[in-house]
Amino acid sequence: MLIFFCLSLWSGVFGDVAVKSVSVMEGESVTLNIDVNTVKTVETDDQIQWRFRPNILIALIYRQSGKRRVIDDVLDGRFRGRLELDQTGSLTITDTRTTVSGLYEVMNTNNKLYTFNLTVYARLSVPVISLSSQNVSSSQQNCSLLCSVVNVSAVSVSWFRGHSLLSSISASDLSISLSLPLEVEYQDNSTYSCVLNNSFTNQTAHLDIRGLCHTCPDHICSCGFTEAVIRLVLSALVGVAAVAVLVYDIRSRSLQQKREQTSSSSSD
Repeated sequence: MLIFFCLSLWSGVFGDVAVKSVSVMEGESVTLNIDVNTVKTVETDDQIQWRFRPNILIALIYRQSGKRRVIDDVLDGRFRGRLELDQTGSLTITDTRTTVSGLYEVMNTNNKLYTFNLTVYARLSVPVISLSSQNVSSSQQNCSLLCSVVNVSAVSVSWFRGHSLLSSISASDLSISLSLPLEVEYQDNSTYSCVLNNSFTNQTAHLDIRGLCHTCPDHICSCGFTEAVIRLVLSALVGVAAVAVLVYDIRSRSLQQKREQTSSSSSD
């Protein structure tokens, strides 16, 4: 019995009714389509119900009279002003929120007629790239970074170098915060990006190594070969200039002394 139940869930069947999966982005409207006019019921079975998770009554349809009624003040008011029923009995949820995710069942007195599994995905914010609080690299030549997102569910966070995936981490359906580390060399000129992704969309943050990691600190890592050569050349030029100034000063002083001596001799 347990094995059969698990297999039924796995195959998308709940009891004798197929479960239809529906997804939507938060803030958008979604319609769970049915047609009560095609449902075969006994003469006395007039009332058809919409239920959420699965025992909360949220809508009623009376087949004989054609009357429809939504009950949107249940739970914490998450459905208030957001439920609409059309003539077929299809249910539209407007301005969706993640709190309306879950199972929706259409039932008459004795039978389950339809089952929907609705998933509302939260809109994604741009991930934040920051220096790690422990910005110490084992090689002493790298910059330690974190890509962070907060209050997310059913998403993945990934680091890319160009179009190549470097690392990735995923969140379950629970609302949590995620941080994915990355180490790059101070002198790295590659293009890095952090991508937050769900089934509907993604958001990307691009890494500015020079702006975020600044320059290579003398007490953390050694400078690159090119920078070392430039510094050496500049130091040599400064040294040559200093020697030239010193020689010029000595010659000027010597010339001045000779002029003074000549002037004294002429006076005598």
